[in-house]
Amino acid sequence: MNKASKYNNREISWLSFNARVLQEAEDPTVPLFERVRFLGIFSNNLDEFFRVRVAAVRRMLEYGKDDETLLGNYTADELYDKIQETVVQQQQKAQEIYRKIWAEMANENIFMLDEKQLTHEQGVYVRKYFNTKVLPNIVPIMLGKSMKFPYLRDKSVYLAVKLSETNSPQKFAYALIRVPSRSVSRFLVLPEQGNKKYIILVDDIIRFCLNDVFPIFSFDHFEAYTIKVTRDAELDIDDDISKSFMEKMELSLKKRKIGIPVRLIYDREMPDDLLEFIMKKMKLDGAEKTVAGGRYHNHKDFMNFPEIGKSRHYYQSFPPVPHKDLPPHQSILKKLRHKDVLLHYPYQSFSHFIDLLREAAIDPKVREIGITIYRVSDTSKVVNALLNAIRNGKKVTVVIELQARFDEEANIFWSNKLQEEGAQVINGIPGLKVHCKLAWIQRKEKNGLRNYAYIGTGNFHEGTARVYADKGLMTADHEIANDVAHMFEFFKHTYNHFNYNQIIISPFSMRNFFIHKIDQEIANAKKGKMAYMVLKMNSLIDPSMIDKLYEASQAGVKIQLIIRGIFGLKTGDPVLSKNIEAISIVDKYLEHTRVFLFANGGKEDIYISSADWMPRNLDRRIEVACPIYSPEIRNELKELLRIQLRDNTKARILDSALSNRYNNQTNGQRYRAQEDYHIYIKKRHQNLMKIYHNPRCSKSREGLKYLEEKGFEIEVIDYMKNGITPKEIKEFLSKSGLLVTDIIRTNEEFYKLNYKGKEISDDEWIQILVENPRLIQRPLVIKGTHAVIARPVEEILKLI
Repeated sequence: MNKASKYNNREISWLSFNARVLQEAEDPTVPLFERVRFLGIFSNNLDEFFRVRVAAVRRMLEYGKDDETLLGNYTADELYDKIQETVVQQQQKAQEIYRKIWAEMANENIFMLDEKQLTHEQGVYVRKYFNTKVLPNIVPIMLGKSMKFPYLRDKSVYLAVKLSETNSPQKFAYALIRVPSRSVSRFLVLPEQGNKKYIILVDDIIRFCLNDVFPIFSFDHFEAYTIKVTRDAELDIDDDISKSFMEKMELSLKKRKIGIPVRLIYDREMPDDLLEFIMKKMKLDGAEKTVAGGRYHNHKDFMNFPEIGKSRHYYQSFPPVPHKDLPPHQSILKKLRHKDVLLHYPYQSFSHFIDLLREAAIDPKVREIGITIYRVSDTSKVVNALLNAIRNGKKVTVVIELQARFDEEANIFWSNKLQEEGAQVINGIPGLKVHCKLAWIQRKEKNGLRNYAYIGTGNFHEGTARVYADKGLMTADHEIANDVAHMFEFFKHTYNHFNYNQIIISPFSMRNFFIHKIDQEIANAKKGKMAYMVLKMNSLIDPSMIDKLYEASQAGVKIQLIIRGIFGLKTGDPVLSKNIEAISIVDKYLEHTRVFLFANGGKEDIYISSADWMPRNLDRRIEVACPIYSPEIRNELKELLRIQLRDNTKARILDSALSNRYNNQTNGQRYRAQEDYHIYIKKRHQNLMKIYHNPRCSKSREGLKYLEEKGFEIEVIDYMKNGITPKEIKEFLSKSGLLVTDIIRTNEEFYKLNYKGKEISDDEWIQILVENPRLIQRPLVIKGTHAVIARPVEEILKLI
């Protein structure tokens, strides 16, 4: 196999990933409204792909340079043509799926109307809405041959309008209207009629009311066609030494907004004269940057489709499971002094991390807090906690990466806000993006200053933590936490370099570290020892790392890969990759966790990381990987890998043809990794306390009060009012290890009169207790797989 054919092309592999997203939109087993949202995700992904990757290929064409390591078998020209061909096919598929979804919507009495389908009453409603909500937010721009063509915003949708007179069609004019997206929702839900629900797009509301937009003209015929421009999103940061990096970023962001167009999508029904006029004015020579599309663009807005469906139209909601070691109203720092804690998002709540920051902000012994920020939410509780820490007299160091793509403006805002409040803000490291996810707390304790650390695989973003599958390690391990403290010293003084004992940092050591780990597996395989790897990441495209995996495969190392997105390695080659299997999982949550497991001759090593195996992550970014030592946490991560590898519902096989075949290996059992892992985490971390409560009993009231004061999630069962079943009694006996006679109130007069001294079997006793619940000891408390009679109340501690 020649060098070029050893790798899948990066861009084509990414399009294959987006095809997996489109598969979710097509899958009839996915709830109907979730399929609509997957269409939105597909469209949003494609926009970013053109803004970044296609723009980069265009620059290769213009400058005549090929990136040999990433192009595979393609020249830049061939690659550009292949991208266009693939995108056209995918968009046609998306349009087909869109039509099928709306046919299914109609079967559910949900209808999308256009401006020609409105009844009189609906038309009155729409026109009123237009005049009060839409019209104040649109500014039509008249177009003319001698007039300068207006700047079209990136990612915005415009209506290109042709105005004419019915009796004099030779008299016409052109105009542009930007469809509002922030000030007005893309969708309007119309009043229901019977059991039928109706929706109209704001595009069609404008079309319906065009005579109200151009009232001063004599035109009586209006045609409106959608267009959208995608621009090059690359930032051009100048090297003017008289400007601060912040100033350069702000200037560069302004330039991005007027970046070179890389794609113009237009309604294929647009008249030739209008299309030619627009292309000429925009100086789009030829058809290479133009794509004929459908009537509507910006399907990404379907990610926020109105919530008008029934429960069956959405994914079942899985409430986050509280971490068993982090009960509410207790010190997290104190817990970390005894054991490490790993958070599993979104199966567990990001609020645990927020609680850690809040505790540090008010703890009088905490001296300093440090954090790296790549992306945060618009109303960030993380930043609010940091501001609170500053106001409480803590020193706060925040490393904000200003070059986080498409979050640059938000990060400039937060940078200024934090600086104004008194934080030490570090705007990244010159020449390197800070992509690691670190937090650090320094606290004054008996033996001096002690460090606490958080090392994550995903951003400190409450919103994405609900939909991205990520991990976050909280630890007070001296070596790991001290290493993280040294990282913040490095951020403050980049000339200070440290020897890190535990964490692995890119670009300084991570590449060589993982090559060393693979070399160990190769050596063990040659010695006949246990040799395997399970590697989970978002993208694998680095040629050197791929070559190393090929080498390991040829040495007999068994390699299992779980790669969500870009995949440059070619499986199925009888020489290079005979021992390599790879899958990709696309489901309800976006798989974002990076986990690396190495056999190490039977003494397994396992790591989490912020980095994928891509040249940018290993060579041009600050990334961190961290070993996991806690046996309990190691088991949770190994179970994640095991569950994902057996998925036969949402896993696709990553073959050399990038065919996205489902991993339908089955023995009659259905496995779906994200559902199965949620069940696993729920069982592992269930903190729900179930109490069988008699409100008239002082001991029972005391037990309930104790649980409430400790902040446990409680299910209260008033068994005196609602009864108790034989199954519930048997469950308690099984989980407590008690006999049925142990839970009988033998001091009750009713017992003494009717049952004392009699020979009664266990099954008979259970039935007696069902019929006479006042004979049951109280309160009975169950947590997970254990149970106690909470007399005295301190017995509950056995469950904790």
